Amino acid sequence: MFLQRIANKGIRLGTLFDRAAARHPASPVILDHDLDLAPDRGRRLSLTELADVVADIASRLWALRIRPGDHVVVHKSDSFDISLLACATARIGAIPVLLSPKLDGATVAALLRRVNQPYLVTDQAKLEQELPAEVFDLSERVVLASGTYPEATSLAALVDVPRVRPVTMPPEHPTLITHTSGTTGIPKLAVHTGHTFQARYRPQATLVGAAVKRSEAVAIHVSFVHSRMYTAMPISIMQGHPLIILRDDDPDRVADIFTQVPPGFIEAHPNTFLRWEVLGEDPRAPLANVRYFSSTFDAIHPRTVQRMLDASQRRLPLFAQAYGQSEVGPIAARTYTRSRGTEADGRCVGRPMPGMTGVRVVSRDGKPVTKSSPGYIEVRSDGRIVTYLGEHHRWEQQADGDWWRMGDLGYLTKWGCLHLLDREVDEIPGVESTLEIEDKLFARLPELVEVVLVPSADGEPVPVVSTRDDKPLDEEAWRRAVSDLPSLGAPVQWRLQDLPQTATTKIKRLELAERLHNSATAA
Repeated sequence: MFLQRIANKGIRLGTLFDRAAARHPASPVILDHDLDLAPDRGRRLSLTELADVVADIASRLWALRIRPGDHVVVHKSDSFDISLLACATARIGAIPVLLSPKLDGATVAALLRRVNQPYLVTDQAKLEQELPAEVFDLSERVVLASGTYPEATSLAALVDVPRVRPVTMPPEHPTLITHTSGTTGIPKLAVHTGHTFQARYRPQATLVGAAVKRSEAVAIHVSFVHSRMYTAMPISIMQGHPLIILRDDDPDRVADIFTQVPPGFIEAHPNTFLRWEVLGEDPRAPLANVRYFSSTFDAIHPRTVQRMLDASQRRLPLFAQAYGQSEVGPIAARTYTRSRGTEADGRCVGRPMPGMTGVRVVSRDGKPVTKSSPGYIEVRSDGRIVTYLGEHHRWEQQADGDWWRMGDLGYLTKWGCLHLLDREVDEIPGVESTLEIEDKLFARLPELVEVVLVPSADGEPVPVVSTRDDKPLDEEAWRRAVSDLPSLGAPVQWRLQDLPQTATTKIKRLELAERLHNSATAA
């Protein structure tokens, strides 16, 4: 068998903080916000204190008669409480189902139907402002993480409940359910087990351990409902790194925190790093101590990589880009150094991890796969999810034995490097790679904070651009930047906050194209 089957007990979210606290009891976790579930605890907690919070929440959930195998949907206002609720749910053998705070009420209701009468943990704000009344009929019970609401049960009211011992579930049992990005419709619910998470954890733990000393802080700005949070966070606390958890990626607030607690390692979304480019100009040098930057979510532009590396004052900082997906975890990786430059080939996403992951590219037309004739990217990994909850037929459509269809187009070089050109659904006829063109535009136009190529109604590639501080696009600079590129439509300028985004800040290209068509029709 090509893949190395890892014999393990599976990652155990329920006792994660207990085990981390046993190793490093005083190691701190620093937050940029108050916990809804424990606002009196402050924003700097030891692992021992967090282990106590998780155990307390688990006992309150048990008091509500939530039992092993039950599904607990967590959809609340954005906060690290989401991660603590996931661990607390797993601690009593139940299965946490994490739904992004950014999902609209109708989508949440659709996913509740798919889970089939789960417990729902939410809050007063969500019930009053976003969720439809039918969530009460679609749930076994509605539980409040904060606030009050008629017919809902408040966790805060369950004081002095008896503490319960952790429940150990088999490693092949579902340990967490997260959802896909939903860029093409209603998200799918990805089922992870202890085995699949552990397979993702080990190679990444080795990387972090080698990259930074234990005394150096690790900063994480990752969606609390994304599967990556549940490998990145355990790696950090089990190795004893001071951990900075960020809910807000506002550069000014981040600079304040990083100045007080300089991180040596940062994990964040590509668009977060894009927003943090301005930190390189901050006189406090908040990124000066960073030895290692890491992003595992989506294509990242070489300009952003270069600005992060230039902002570090370490002797040899590195930026790691990993190619993967929620369904399979990281598959291939590469690192950048300062010498790569802003026009480095951002389409090269690296090589598979020897003995752990594999990649092949399948021809679409029977011809050899090349840049001009890319194929379907397929991967294999022990970290692959076991199903889509309630939609196993959709899982089977992407699975071919051990192989998994990523939904991306690309090719392999003769040296074995994987090049990602486009998502299948985002391909524009006549354009070799929308992502490559976007990389070049970012490198040539420093004022851009987003550029997305989408097809017009007649198939012409139209650049939708956003600029820093919403300044008008320099038309002359634009003409120079596109002079050697394939023919593009006239740029359309939008405010960054008006672009449709997923939980991990990826732009929903199909929705953006639809909005663009509707705007053109109305005009």
